[in-house]
Amino acid sequence: MNSIITTATGNSSLTMSSREIAELTGKRHDNVVRDIEKMLNDVKIDRLKFEGVYLDAKGEERKCYNLPKNLTLNLITGYRADLRLKIIDRWMELEAKPAIAAPSNMVEALTLALEQQKQLQAAQTEIAELSPKAAALDAISEAEGDVGIRDAGRELGVGQAKVSTFLIEHKWVCREGRKMRPAHYGLSQKYCRLVQRTYPDRHTGETCVGDDFKITRRGLARLAVVLCGVNSEPARRLNGMKEKASPVPFAKTPA
Repeated sequence: MNSIITTATGNSSLTMSSREIAELTGKRHDNVVRDIEKMLNDVKIDRLKFEGVYLDAKGEERKCYNLPKNLTLNLITGYRADLRLKIIDRWMELEAKPAIAAPSNMVEALTLALEQQKQLQAAQTEIAELSPKAAALDAISEAEGDVGIRDAGRELGVGQAKVSTFLIEHKWVCREGRKMRPAHYGLSQKYCRLVQRTYPDRHTGETCVGDDFKITRRGLARLAVVLCGVNSEPARRLNGMKEKASPVPFAKTPA
């Protein structure tokens, strides 16, 4: 996480920025900001104490938050276990490093700002170089036969709503806000997964990392059996079974 600087407050305590939380979890920064503001409102803490700004790709100021450890960990209690672990591992990494002293004069402040700008430019260059590779990996992932819920409903001929209801009721997935996320059963059976993708933020132009919920080919084949029937056309096609043979008539006995 060298691309985003974790700053220090006046008392030299470590903080983690909302931008770094977004990068670690693969969430959109504006969604992380929304989660932080809701959390601070719930615990009745003035959010202005932690509010900061950063410059986007266009050089415009954007709002962010810099949270101490206790509030960062409180924020991620509602996130998935693998995302929580990334944040905790990052905190352990930060705490193992010497604290960054706040600049004591203008020269030190300008030097620090210049260094941060260099790191930000290096990060943007790295993102630009990696984006084509990420796009290629996304294309490979899609080529493996994964489909979204809507496409699954079309391919099975049962509709999106029926597929969604089954996935939730049978614990293949869980909801995270308005998004579907693979649950333990769906992941362990390799019925569904998340596919990472990169996309430009429509407001700032920054490259963001997100993920799409996908049903694997194995999961689609299973859905065809349970939703359409074992001898249905989708089930036989997706499970590689031959067409059901027509019964052979009894041979006539000679007179």
